[in-house]
Amino acid sequence: MLSGLLIVLLPLVLGYLVPVRSKQIQQLINRAVSGSVYLILLFMGISLAGLENLSSQLSRLGGNALLLFSITTLFNLAALWWLSQRLPLKAGNSPIVKDAPTSKLAAMQGSLLLVAVVAGGVIVGLLLGPALGEPLFATADWLAEWVLYLLLVLIGCQLRNSGMPLKQILLNRMGLAIAITLAVSSLLAGLVAAPLLSLSWNEGLAMASGFGWYSLSAILIGDQLGPLMGGVAFFNDLTRELLAFVLIPLVIHRHTALAIGYGGATSMDFTLPVIQQHGGVACVPIAVVSGFILSLLSPPLILFFLSLSG
Repeated sequence: MLSGLLIVLLPLVLGYLVPVRSKQIQQLINRAVSGSVYLILLFMGISLAGLENLSSQLSRLGGNALLLFSITTLFNLAALWWLSQRLPLKAGNSPIVKDAPTSKLAAMQGSLLLVAVVAGGVIVGLLLGPALGEPLFATADWLAEWVLYLLLVLIGCQLRNSGMPLKQILLNRMGLAIAITLAVSSLLAGLVAAPLLSLSWNEGLAMASGFGWYSLSAILIGDQLGPLMGGVAFFNDLTRELLAFVLIPLVIHRHTALAIGYGGATSMDFTLPVIQQHGGVACVPIAVVSGFILSLLSPPLILFFLSLSG
């Protein structure tokens, strides 16, 4: 039952065991991670094109993603609002931040590019599918699986060499509290959403365990539950990031913990410049710790819950 969990966790652990001192190699790893994500999402799009009755399946994908996103957002916002009333955390002012996005559209560019990659994969599948048939979709699935293993090794290296020691994480109680609140409320939302999505309880928990890490959740869930549910996980977590870009400037001064926490795992990277720009430098270590903890939790939780099937 746990063999699939071990097979996918092994590359992550192996990558984590590799210390990388060179800044140049770390930059190469970061670029390789980005490239691997784009490749896998391209293959996911090709696999989606191979679904029967594609238009109705895509309609189902959109409806399920919207349902899961709505339930998860409701639970997350309620829990984080409750936490923000209890944490002595207030955002400061930081009017000028180097390399921060100049607009919400600029901040969302990376996210929208990922959607374009998936759409491009669907187009490639539709164009080549009639000529190449089933071997095209089988090859796309096979390649996606092996690129996934490479990606997990690289992600393990990233986490090991992020400069975030365990002691620093555990001592930052605010970041820890935000991460735990986001994780628990997301899992409760997954349990509520599971029967509405015609999923078992453990599959619902897996779908909710992405915590905003849309590229990884789409890959892991798509590998186990098929491209349709992988697409649901992708758009659920991606929409979280897009809403976070809008939400953070609006609420960070009144509900700081909510603004930091809602971005989930992305608060340590993609949404961090927006948090810093509008909340000040004091919010940065809390956001990084929260995002780092959620990034550590997400892969093993998704894999563990999926391993309970069958």
